[in-house]
Amino acid sequence: MKKIRRYNIRNLEDLHATVASLKVEYKMQEDVLFNDTKVYLRQFTLGGFIKKYATPSAFLKMDDKLNLSSSVMSYILPFIMNTTLFRGSGFLTKTLVGLASNKVGKTLDAEHLSAIFNSVKSWFTGSKKKKDKEDSDVDYGIPPDSETY
Repeated sequence: MKKIRRYNIRNLEDLHATVASLKVEYKMQEDVLFNDTKVYLRQFTLGGFIKKYATPSAFLKMDDKLNLSSSVMSYILPFIMNTTLFRGSGFLTKTLVGLASNKVGKTLDAEHLSAIFNSVKSWFTGSKKKKDKEDSDVDYGIPPDSETY
């Protein structure tokens, strides 16, 4: 149902004023529609998808719904195992490794992968902390101003 506007036009000046106001209203609606269309289409660009889905929290939420990381790992892990560790193995060994790593890959999710990454990272960055602890004095619980010291 279309809304019918009623204008109070009594002379030529009222007509020109109404036409001018309608043109301004038309331009304003055109600008609003154009800006809304740009915003709507921008969310479907590659940059829009990256901003929306490439954040760690969005990946964890998406992973909870789709279990994306476990399905990817169930395909990638057997391939990596067979091409690196079991390169010269026979068909039967590669098949068994592929089946086992496929099952392990299905159990991995984003939280497990981040924990594995952090533990591997700590192997390479943890050596500085150990040296600092070795250099510090050992406290046996005896106060320094004691006579037994």
